[in-house]
Amino acid sequence: MNVAPEQAGGREALFGYLVEFETVDQVLHAAAQVRDAGFTRWDVHTPFPVHGMDRAMGIRYTKLPLLVLTGGLTGMGLALLMQWWMNAYNYPYIISGKPFFSLPANIPVVFELTVLFSALTTVFGMLGLNQLPTWRHGVFSSERFARATDDRFFISVEASDPKFDPQRTAEFLGRLGGSEVEALQA
Repeated sequence: MNVAPEQAGGREALFGYLVEFETVDQVLHAAAQVRDAGFTRWDVHTPFPVHGMDRAMGIRYTKLPLLVLTGGLTGMGLALLMQWWMNAYNYPYIISGKPFFSLPANIPVVFELTVLFSALTTVFGMLGLNQLPTWRHGVFSSERFARATDDRFFISVEASDPKFDPQRTAEFLGRLGGSEVEALQA
């Protein structure tokens, strides 16, 4: 477990650093450099989606589709098992010589439980994979960060990163070509 380094004089712990950029090209180039430097706990903040940012950050595909498929198959299996148990095993009831269990009669319930389990898996899987809810984030301690929704681009590197060293990280981020490097308080 990494512990964020303390600031001198007993002040608040250092959350990380925030670098401000003025153009999309600058932040794309800087993101690739941060990725190549080996940092793992960092993010890019932009006022609009930037084409190619996923590749520049080295973001891999998510596991969420696999989780949703598993949730849907679980819902389908449970619906079939539940209906078989109720109609063919636990309380078999003969109606006009029809079979105790027939797939076409059970399709609506199978469909509904498949959709329900997939939707619930999507919501809770997304929350879990994104580590939400996060009630407080260190970038909000910066007054400059308010411009992230207007016209500025930012890269934040967290102190919890295994490669983080307060002095070397600040020097590295200063060489990226940003207009300002700011220490963030936790």
